[in-house]
Amino acid sequence: MSRFLIACGGTGGHLAPGLALAQWLTAEGHRPLLLISNKQIDTRLVEKYPEIEFQIIPGAPLAMGAKGLLIFALQQTRGLFFSWRLIRRERPVLIVGFGGFTTASIIFVGWLRGVPVALHEANRVVGRAVRALARFANRVYLPRGVGFENLNRAKLRHVGLPVRDEVRRIPRHEAAEVFGLDPNKKTLVVMGGSQAAQALTQWATERAEFWARKNVQLLIVAGPKSGEAKSIHNEGLEGTLVKTVTIPFCDHMSALYSVGDLVVSRSGAGTLAELVRCQTPAVLVPYPYAADQHQAANAVEFVRRGGSAMVPESELDRLENEVEILISADTQLAAIQAQLREMERAEALDLMFADLEVLAGLKDSEVSVSPRGAVAS
Repeated sequence: MSRFLIACGGTGGHLAPGLALAQWLTAEGHRPLLLISNKQIDTRLVEKYPEIEFQIIPGAPLAMGAKGLLIFALQQTRGLFFSWRLIRRERPVLIVGFGGFTTASIIFVGWLRGVPVALHEANRVVGRAVRALARFANRVYLPRGVGFENLNRAKLRHVGLPVRDEVRRIPRHEAAEVFGLDPNKKTLVVMGGSQAAQALTQWATERAEFWARKNVQLLIVAGPKSGEAKSIHNEGLEGTLVKTVTIPFCDHMSALYSVGDLVVSRSGAGTLAELVRCQTPAVLVPYPYAADQHQAANAVEFVRRGGSAMVPESELDRLENEVEILISADTQLAAIQAQLREMERAEALDLMFADLEVLAGLKDSEVSVSPRGAVAS
């Protein structure tokens, strides 16, 4: 069995595809080791996967100011020593990085020690970590139509984002039972990624009575700091009661996507990949302070391909109307679901996985995804 190191901690958007890759590698008889941060989101998520090995790697995000820069430098230096010892001990055949501050030290040390390196960027604006580390990589996986200057064309491949095995559409009545919702009522899901989004949570909470009058029940993922899960009932049509459920975190994403007729969410690459896998229509509200406006770029492309609608956070006053029109239009929702099915078929993840085995020296001939320019965007 071959050892693979996967650097993927720091956010759910980095960790979730790392877990998906680890699941595939394990099924193929390999031994993946996930390198994660000490953040609560990382610990909470990996605890669900006792069959997968993980270890915390020292590191800190780049922050401005004297204190932030000092912490960054100290933690990354610790990460370099940690990575050197780890690679010497584990002797991996390949290192895969999904971006973020946990990626830098292990990728650099892997390059120094002659270990093949692959990087994956899921956003349509390539992040700082991937841009900085691409020179040390043997392969860089990017979304279709995305590239950046000074990258050796031979390194580049276009693929989608790996999604965990268990994230897939399930029967609606099963999904509704998970949250105590009525499977026969229209359901609006409001979420903001692994850290939630205060603006979206407030928008949904303030409009719970409005949606009840429309006979639409709400499921709100309010974030880890929001307290305990709770549910309330508001009066709906003809005196019926319509439920609003608020939860701090969701451990059952398949149920969340499957119960929702429509999702309001941020537009991180991980969320979009899961929407595609579960064929759930969405109205995207990009996080306006995302680095290099990558969430806005993700949303624009997703809308162009027919996977959703988009409302900027600066225009939240029109979100209610956009959602009301869409959630009541069954024909349009079905058309979006059909487009999402087409988008899933277009992703070349099986070939990406096979390509990783080629890079690791475990396969003799290349069965790779196409290099840059060979796949239409």
